[in-house]
Amino acid sequence: MLTSRLVMNALGYSLDVPGVSWVGPMLGSVVFFYGGWPFLVGAVREARDRAPGMMLLIGLAITVAYLASAATSLGVFDVDFWWEMSALVTIMLLGHWQEMKAIGQARGALAALAELLPDEAERVSADGGVQRVKVSDLQVSDVVLVRPGARVPSDGHVVDGSADVDESMITGESRPVPRGVGARVVAGSVATDSAIRVQIDAVGDDTALAGIQRLVAEAQAAGGRAQDLADRFAALLFYVATAVAVLSLAVWVAIGNVGEGVIRTITVLVISCPHALGLAIPLVIALSTGLAANNGILVKNRLALERMRDIDVVLFDKTGTLTKGEHTVTAVSGTGGTNEDDVLRLAAGVEAESEHPLARAIVKAVKGRGQPAAATQFQSLPGRGVQANIDGIRYGVGGPALLREQQIQVPDHLAAAAENWSGRGASVLHLVKLDGVPQVLGAIALEDEARPEAREAIEQLRELGVEKIAMITGDARPVAAAIAADLGFRPGVDEVFAEVLPADKDDKVSELQSRGLTVAMVGDGVNDAPALARADVGIAIGAGTDVAIESAGVILASSDPRGVASSMRLSKASYQKMIQNLVWAAGYNVIAIPVAAGAFAWAGFALSPAAAAVLMSASTIIVALNAQTLRRVQLTPEER
Repeated sequence: MLTSRLVMNALGYSLDVPGVSWVGPMLGSVVFFYGGWPFLVGAVREARDRAPGMMLLIGLAITVAYLASAATSLGVFDVDFWWEMSALVTIMLLGHWQEMKAIGQARGALAALAELLPDEAERVSADGGVQRVKVSDLQVSDVVLVRPGARVPSDGHVVDGSADVDESMITGESRPVPRGVGARVVAGSVATDSAIRVQIDAVGDDTALAGIQRLVAEAQAAGGRAQDLADRFAALLFYVATAVAVLSLAVWVAIGNVGEGVIRTITVLVISCPHALGLAIPLVIALSTGLAANNGILVKNRLALERMRDIDVVLFDKTGTLTKGEHTVTAVSGTGGTNEDDVLRLAAGVEAESEHPLARAIVKAVKGRGQPAAATQFQSLPGRGVQANIDGIRYGVGGPALLREQQIQVPDHLAAAAENWSGRGASVLHLVKLDGVPQVLGAIALEDEARPEAREAIEQLRELGVEKIAMITGDARPVAAAIAADLGFRPGVDEVFAEVLPADKDDKVSELQSRGLTVAMVGDGVNDAPALARADVGIAIGAGTDVAIESAGVILASSDPRGVASSMRLSKASYQKMIQNLVWAAGYNVIAIPVAAGAFAWAGFALSPAAAAVLMSASTIIVALNAQTLRRVQLTPEER
């Protein structure tokens, strides 16, 4: 630049040094072949693949600039252009570096996931000794010691000890979850308060974390409808820019100004480089999938996430999705001087040795009110219930079959309560004193309880514009209706499909689609897989099954149904950013290309190639900064 005659004349100085006229050609050649090499290689690749894009436009621009400058140095015509060509390459490299830096930051989600794994683990030998080994040396069935604050090195299950485990980087759930003997733990999670011993079940690429990394990488590499639009526009822009550049050169040559024609041609090629267009979609994709993974939303199919913004109805499988999938004590009633706490305490004592799910629910419920009564001589009564001795008195817990066998009359107020509970779909068990004249002491209602966060999830979906919420279940209609009422389903708007056989779930999805509705299906089981595949968007929730995950386009690592709303929120935000970036990139070229061609030269307004490069790079940076604002989208319930 310092040796350019134009620069010297503009700044009022001169360099009368022997050979100064060759500084531009020599250093300019270095800039062109070394600094411009990434663009030249990219241009050749695009030309060979017949997929013209930004690299071909940049390659043409700097090649024309170099050839024009070389021709000037050889005296063919007078265009002092070495300094502008060098500034052009430098600015283009700056813009390209900013683009690569932004994409690199967006793909940091993969690096963050990789950093979750420790480099070493403490393997427990057969004699109880502990040896530090590389994580890569672990094998299935090895037992490792995970100390408080340390990360689990690979997927496995707890064989000794218990601890609260932080799984937030895997599932998006902020609270540590208790994990005891037999519980599954995943690689990358942290034992927060106690040491545990874990037997390894999976290593390397078979771990859940490795699967998440694969999904994130595939989703970031995948395009979508918006990306296809951007690619088509980039190709169209190449042809338009090339045509305008050639036309501009022809017009300026025709009016006798070859030098200005070369400058206008280069300026058109430079300012129309679709850097911003090329960055508009990939950066948003990389950012959104990384942001999703950090919040426990795994995007298996990019198009599925794009479609989430247009969902009309979300169809939830009931069990394990809107409900906990396990029975919980929801009501207790006593009689004959036995209060509710005594009913629960005695019933838990009788059920303490039973493995039945209802028995476990009763024992779990009493822990909030004390300890189960100490019982002896436990006996199971198949089809009727259980019985045991407490303080020398024989008690039984069971359903209607036990009452019929003992010919026990249920007091009116207990019978009315039991009928009401049964009408809601609850299972009802009675506590019976069997010694002497058998009598009922109380009744307990157990239900598959709605998840406390399910109602909030439904409200969030309505706020996001979902027209209809639907629930599908194989349970009886009263059970489904009771859960729907608990969740705030709107009569006449929301729908409940009850008593549906597993094989018929996808028929209900088809029924909704036949009404012109776009359906998202949310489920977690094998019998949900056909419906997940049939839906416009299939969402596997929680741990799910391998079949359900394979059939889904979006996978929620946690069992929190609010993740469905988070997915929709992310879909809307990322699509909005894509459109904003496309509009900016396209609108910028509509205005910039005529200016660069010299359409306003009559008014004394024209752009130099270097100024065009500055504007083009500024456009790229604006698109990158706009995409980065996607990080501000609040996805998890705790953040809102």
